[in-house]
Amino acid sequence: MTDWAGRTATEIAAAVREKRVTPREVVAEHLALIERLDGGVGAFRAVRAPAALAEADEVGAREDLAELPLAGVPVAVKDNLAVRGESTRLGSAATPDTPADVDHVTVARLRAAGAVVVGLTNVPELCVFGTTEGVHGTARNPWDPTRSAGGSSGGSAAAVAAGMVPLALGNDGMGSLRIPAANCGLVTVKPGHGVVPAGIGEGDWFGMSENGPLATTVADARLMLTVLADGALPDRGDSGALRVAASLRSPLAGVTVSRPYANAVRGAAEVLMKAGHQVRRADPPYPASLSVTALAHWTAGTSVDARDLDRRLLAGRTRVHAAVGRRFVGAVSTGEARERLRGRLEPFFAEYDVLLTPALARRSPKAGPWHERGWLRNVVANSAYSPFTPPWNLTGWPAMTVPLGTLPSGAPCAVQLVGRPGSEAALLELAGRIEALRPWRRTAPPA
Repeated sequence: MTDWAGRTATEIAAAVREKRVTPREVVAEHLALIERLDGGVGAFRAVRAPAALAEADEVGAREDLAELPLAGVPVAVKDNLAVRGESTRLGSAATPDTPADVDHVTVARLRAAGAVVVGLTNVPELCVFGTTEGVHGTARNPWDPTRSAGGSSGGSAAAVAAGMVPLALGNDGMGSLRIPAANCGLVTVKPGHGVVPAGIGEGDWFGMSENGPLATTVADARLMLTVLADGALPDRGDSGALRVAASLRSPLAGVTVSRPYANAVRGAAEVLMKAGHQVRRADPPYPASLSVTALAHWTAGTSVDARDLDRRLLAGRTRVHAAVGRRFVGAVSTGEARERLRGRLEPFFAEYDVLLTPALARRSPKAGPWHERGWLRNVVANSAYSPFTPPWNLTGWPAMTVPLGTLPSGAPCAVQLVGRPGSEAALLELAGRIEALRPWRRTAPPA
């Protein structure tokens, strides 16, 4: 019997198209692995075993099977995107347990491409924080179960890292794809604004949130992003050397970078120089006000999302976050702060094509009941370990993470690549070079 769990989406789809395996066989094997592993990982809020098997049979019977880019590929969906027939709980007791009538557009595109949704993944309440825990479960890093998988797409990242699915759908409003991907050794892309349909909550956190893939390889991330974008990504205009700025400076004042993440940037710079790209040490001109701007947008987005919910059913940290954000909603809605930030950073990105930074400043916090802890303690913990992601939601520019190196625990380390609008293909090209010369094991060993 061929073992399909742990294979890439590209491999699985090719085998299904060529009828070397059926979608049901592939999905059944992944469901069995979910049943065996998820009790210790906490990736899933809901598993759709009977429905997924029935849908796998439908994929297998499709007349266009040989043309489907994700034929028979099991996928997990973050629990803030609608899946037809399933409730969308957003990690909260305050949300209704009412099945969705239709799929979110990104879910619909995945299904049209032949993917099979096997379940919905755990998130922190209202997808606010950079760790994933709450009334529906705690998502742990499969490489180091004592640590959080990150957030807010933590369940999606944990599911892929454990091999329970080859792909997962998540989204990123302040780093919610890149943070868990970096923790769990995955490749992800937060696309630039407008590349993939958003439709995440009410207003997409003022246009900062983007949907994107979580995958174990650059090829799989590119494949899924192409499906989500409903078309090929534009190639960069030439194949010449890219100008890469390598920076270890934290966008948030006072946050230092731990040695493994600094070493990851140096390793990536070495790889890219060997590949012929021009790499220089250069720091973006982050404004001193960036931390205040980020906090205002982060809390204001939560305030909007919590507006129609029973606050008595929200966790304390979420209530405080939303209350703080209410005073910022008006100012944030104008978009002026984001436009000023773009204006400040655009000259830097005229000089450099790509920015290379650590993905995180240090490893994720210990897994635990962070939803029962105070708001300030959560904010400080999140900011101290993930300062590098928020600026690129504020600008709306594409950013991605790729694993490189390890932490002392043996868990993965990672770097972040950031580019100008429309540079998704260039970022994927650089990530592919890093992956080829500094490969990372695709999935964590079973616990």
